[in-house]
Amino acid sequence: MNILQINSSVRRLQDDQGSVSTRLANELTAGLRAAHPAATVTVRDFAVSPLPALDEATLGALFTPAEARNAEQAARVALNDQLIAELFAADAVVIGVPMINFNVSAQLKNWIDAIARAGVTFKYGEQGPIGLVTGKKVYVVSARGGIHRDQPTDQVVPYLRTVLAFLGMTDVEFIYAEGLNMGPEIAGRGLSSARAQITELLAA
Repeated sequence: MNILQINSSVRRLQDDQGSVSTRLANELTAGLRAAHPAATVTVRDFAVSPLPALDEATLGALFTPAEARNAEQAARVALNDQLIAELFAADAVVIGVPMINFNVSAQLKNWIDAIARAGVTFKYGEQGPIGLVTGKKVYVVSARGGIHRDQPTDQVVPYLRTVLAFLGMTDVEFIYAEGLNMGPEIAGRGLSSARAQITELLAA
């Protein structure tokens, strides 16, 4: 098994402090590794190594033929190519997703913009778009300061379901850690609930 872990928090994880979504994603990945001792793990931590945003220069590089790209353009496209290669190589994808202003972080959006490439990870057919990133099991660990599950305020789940399915990833499990900013008791219950969900998924 090849595991790709995406940490999209803007906060680093330091011991038991910092990003909750990264901490829980680490725990889930550790559980997958325990079940598959020979598994390889690739980690992209955007708090440590942020991704550049999609901009006009990037679009110019992507639409310039490979042989005509300058060194800067070639390096920019090579980064996206590497991100796409990591995704295709993965059997399981673990994504740590903090809710920021009701949606995903800018860094996660940058990763999605980098991997969503027409003709590579999706294509258009006569009946519409066809996702080309298939055969993946995706786990999304979503940490929230409030309680938003199944509420209109949760834009994270609908967005990720849509964009992941657009790319071909339809086997997606969501783990929720909610109420993390609502006091120690509620936060503790939120973490316990998330860990119980992880244990249940790993036992399935």
